[in-house]
Amino acid sequence: MKFIADLHIHGRYSQATSKDISILNLEKWARVKGVGLLGTGDFTHPKWIEELKAHLKEDGTGILRTASGFPFMLQTEISNIYSQDGKGRRVHNVVLAPDFDAVSKITEWLLTRGRVDYDGRPIFGIPCPEFVESLKGLDERIEVIPAHVWTPWFSVFGSKSGFDSVEECYKDQAKHIFALETGLSSDPPMNWRLSQLDRYTLVSNSDCHSYWPWRLGREANMFELPEVTYGSIIGALKGRKGFLGTIEVDPSYGKYHLDGHRNCGVCQEPRKSAESRGMCPVCGKALTIGVLNRVEELADRPEGYTPKDPASYRSLIPLSDILTKVMKIASPASKKVWEAYYRLIEGFGSEFSVMLDAPRESISDMSSQKVADAIMMVREGRLKVQPGYDGVYGVPLFDGRKPAAPRPVERARETKKQKNLSDF
Repeated sequence: MKFIADLHIHGRYSQATSKDISILNLEKWARVKGVGLLGTGDFTHPKWIEELKAHLKEDGTGILRTASGFPFMLQTEISNIYSQDGKGRRVHNVVLAPDFDAVSKITEWLLTRGRVDYDGRPIFGIPCPEFVESLKGLDERIEVIPAHVWTPWFSVFGSKSGFDSVEECYKDQAKHIFALETGLSSDPPMNWRLSQLDRYTLVSNSDCHSYWPWRLGREANMFELPEVTYGSIIGALKGRKGFLGTIEVDPSYGKYHLDGHRNCGVCQEPRKSAESRGMCPVCGKALTIGVLNRVEELADRPEGYTPKDPASYRSLIPLSDILTKVMKIASPASKKVWEAYYRLIEGFGSEFSVMLDAPRESISDMSSQKVADAIMMVREGRLKVQPGYDGVYGVPLFDGRKPAAPRPVERARETKKQKNLSDF
């Protein structure tokens, strides 16, 4: 069977998340989106794990199901913040577990090192090598996948606190790392430029902080397996048999694609940043070095390189964002956008069915010619996106406009601290 999986999400006890996140809402909107398997998010949090146990039942396959049969996989994210080689390191890791017993072991071990009740994504000063070794010692079936590996603030390759290789980060435990999460600001072609990444499966997940369809499943993984079990999912990711590839957003859509300084409205390509030695040309402070720059720094292959047998990927933009831009409405949560969204979902069954398979003529009949043209533009890879930078999302340009110069962001309107910027 073919299905789409989003294996990195958050519950409502993580910082900067919707307080209406629940298992029932996640299931409802996963079905609307067309996602057939979800991570649970945040299984170390005491209140969230109570909800997981109340709403999800184990059946011995490593996959938990709701009363109506929708599948979830036990998953959380841990923030590892520590010092190595004289530099502060901040790396986020996705942890997958096969059952509640393994989850209990993980939580009990973490409690010997700190607290888990203050945030769904808790922070621990555990170096990544020790973290992986300890988890594998608890249960060999537990798996660790480095999260959003390029985002500047919290990742393996991040410009602010990362490393130059997986081996440098995980040392002798790198042998247990088999997949890397690309994140919104990079896609497979960008990662193919590093020969050191050839051995890893590139996965994509939403890292969503709400259940709305413009967040849930915005990036995801495609599988074709005879049965859905924890073992079959991990086996597909390790051996690529049954793993069909990923659904990505255009990397320019991500919040950290280019270098920039949002306070000053500065967004620029890596070569321009090199000229200013990474400093903002307006205020003179350090720029946030984006993902493209970091990839250029570590790449040993030219732009456009394609491996001999590349994994497939599809580049999409959430349908809600398409409707918002085409209809020239400020928010995807508006009544008019919802009405247009539901007409298409009712006609084709799910958002991914609309985006991947629905005929242009049928989309036009149920919506408008402009909406149909915009969806085809996305599906065929012709969409231009004004790149994101320093925490600012990219902007899809459906009207043929060229990317405009960014404008300064008023400081008074900034509500998130840097430590919370990882929901990119």
